[in-house]
Amino acid sequence: MFCVPSTEFGAIMNITKGGLVLFSANSNSSCMELSKRIAERLGVEMGKVQVYQEPNRETRVQIQESVRGKDVFIIQTVSKDVNTTIMELLIMVYACKTSCAKSIIGVIPYFPYSKQCKMRKRGSIVCKLLASMMCKAGLTHLITMDLHQKEIQGFFNIPVDNLRASPFLLQYIQEEIPDYRNAVIVAKSPASAKRAQSFAERLRLGIAVIHGEAQDAESDMVDGRHSPPTAKNVAAIHPSLEIPMLIPKEKPPITVVGDVGGRIAIIVDDIIDDVDSFLAAAETLKERGAYKIFVMATHGLLSSDAPRLIEESAIDEVVVTNTIPHEIQKLQCPKIKTVDISMILSEAIRRIHNGESMSYLFRNIGLDD
Repeated sequence: MFCVPSTEFGAIMNITKGGLVLFSANSNSSCMELSKRIAERLGVEMGKVQVYQEPNRETRVQIQESVRGKDVFIIQTVSKDVNTTIMELLIMVYACKTSCAKSIIGVIPYFPYSKQCKMRKRGSIVCKLLASMMCKAGLTHLITMDLHQKEIQGFFNIPVDNLRASPFLLQYIQEEIPDYRNAVIVAKSPASAKRAQSFAERLRLGIAVIHGEAQDAESDMVDGRHSPPTAKNVAAIHPSLEIPMLIPKEKPPITVVGDVGGRIAIIVDDIIDDVDSFLAAAETLKERGAYKIFVMATHGLLSSDAPRLIEESAIDEVVVTNTIPHEIQKLQCPKIKTVDISMILSEAIRRIHNGESMSYLFRNIGLDD
């Protein structure tokens, strides 16, 4: 695992006032690795709590130490059973609230259901529902990382600190890719062009954007702009109204805007889950002359057959952070590498507990980052 060396954060990490309790809300032991790293950096012991599933699949949480008048930080990393993960968090938050905790801060590096943050036809904005549930349960503050859409912060009526993993990924590029000066940052769709631009400007590299016929999972074809449905019966429309119909979109053939010939291509995104779009982008870049292909993403969900598909693909390396546990996927695919982000989460916890400013963690971060 690639770890950023302890520099500015490391010198002050162990300085915390009393009254801090650190819990892991996961019943799955494989999800507790990040919690242990954070506790080690803070120089505190993990709080005593039991989280387990009853035989009927109900979640039970038993806090085994006093939290009265204390700052409680609940670390929850998302497992494959995402709905159980959510219930574990909500029940633990409510248990701390009813046990008279002074404040309850959720540390959720990957916020679940973050892709469901827009209305789609007659669906619902599940991300807003989840935010409301957390606030109602008793959460007083949220620490998360690289939300799928920054506007998700507006769903909460509590403070939200949306940390960035990009400094760690940028450092990985500079230290682990020897010839990175001959690289080009690639956006696999126009939707991720801003992120690619941010990486390219910081590394002083060129940028390329893949644009074309492959439909995005979040394309306009499935969003709420198609609702209400168009009236099939012309007589149902008032005769005095002549509503012009929008011309349907038609994507051109796949095009790479930018030169990737003879270069290292680094595809950047926030989430890598279903890898089909990444594999298609890698094939396109190979055809255009890229001789090495890296994929950099904050959250490595890597669901289903993702490890096998990556191993058999033209991608040379996939670099993700440890916001989500993926040790099993790494055993299945040696191309997957991990960057540790426990340092910035630890520092955020320390600063919130000590009442210090969080602006230090957001230095040089613009509106588009």
